[in-house]
Amino acid sequence: MLEPIITQLQRKLYQSTFNDLKELITSNSPRFNLTAAHGSFKPKESAFDDLITVAAHRYNLDFSLLKAVVHAESNYSATAVSSAGAKGLMQLMDGTAQQLGVDDSFDPAQNIDGGARYLRNMLDRYQGSEVLALAAYNAGPGAVDHWQGLPPYSETQVYVPRILELRNQYREWKA
Repeated sequence: MLEPIITQLQRKLYQSTFNDLKELITSNSPRFNLTAAHGSFKPKESAFDDLITVAAHRYNLDFSLLKAVVHAESNYSATAVSSAGAKGLMQLMDGTAQQLGVDDSFDPAQNIDGGARYLRNMLDRYQGSEVLALAAYNAGPGAVDHWQGLPPYSETQVYVPRILELRNQYREWKA
């Protein structure tokens, strides 16, 4: 008896979340404006830009998007380990790394190649939607499928616009 009501509430929450996200992405809200939220943001070159370029080309990804993911996930630390156990530049979980054929998540070339391939898989899975692909990269495709869109997890709702803003900053920087 409660299931239809819960499903209806979940859909309303998702729709409201998605509309808020669309508004935030297209607005200058300090919440998702890196300069306003974190002081001056300065795009920078990294020692991994050549690897990012190769992977972006190999998997037909926007260099700025891939660089934004590396920046947000690890701040260019090849030895980064999250509290959840994600490793390396693109913060690959062990199971995901194994599925992608990544033997050493701390090897920058393997990690970036695997992370780029995973991001491409998510973009293909969600018909090119960067919002859904990034949400799946952060929360997992199961969460995106379950919620039929952007999951209502605060981490993911902050992550997606942050990556898109970083991508925009890197595009402007490279222009």
